[in-house]
Amino acid sequence: MKFAVIVFPGSNCDRDMHHAVQEVLGEEADLVWYQNSNLENYDGILLPGGFSYGDYLRSGAVASTSDVMNQVKEHAAKGKPVLGVCNGFQILTEAGLLPGALMRNKGLSFMCHQEALMVQNNETMFTGGYGKGEVVRFPIAHGEGNYFCDAETLAELKANNQIVFTYENNPNGSVSDIAGITNKEGNVLGMMPHPERAVEALLGSDDGLKLFKSIVQNWRESHYVANA
Repeated sequence: MKFAVIVFPGSNCDRDMHHAVQEVLGEEADLVWYQNSNLENYDGILLPGGFSYGDYLRSGAVASTSDVMNQVKEHAAKGKPVLGVCNGFQILTEAGLLPGALMRNKGLSFMCHQEALMVQNNETMFTGGYGKGEVVRFPIAHGEGNYFCDAETLAELKANNQIVFTYENNPNGSVSDIAGITNKEGNVLGMMPHPERAVEALLGSDDGLKLFKSIVQNWRESHYVANA
């Protein structure tokens, strides 16, 4: 499986994402500069964390209007997996690929530590390797991770089982403890915690590796069926 790690001006977790996929997972990954809008040859798209465009206007707002995001939208519509982590999650909401918005943390300060998460939905292409209700540990590193949506949207997220991860000890004030959600189709996942920083036990947790393995396993199964 071949992944594109999209790099915007200000991205700072792109190498972490690339390392997790290529060096730890053992799959192919390219760092793709945001001005390269040809994603045709990639099977999965990864939007890393950081401070794209210095977080001017709103976090992820400027990056969401870049040409490469038009390609991301096209490939998401085709069913390809798209994962946005931290700033990548912010970009996905700003681009309209996911509902809601990310606001300033409830304490108005930057947070950087490990958090316990519960897997609420293990039937997505991103979470098939986890057990439902499994508690995992991923690091967070954000100042604007407070997920918000209106009551109608929240009810829809719950009804469609789009809430994938929740915080055990909500650090940022996110509504309903939400740490990660998918789109209705289930192929776009946005999350604030960093699974790519939790792929080696040496770093304090390797719980994130199951997420990347799940993507690859799902792709291989669907690829096999398509070519059978």
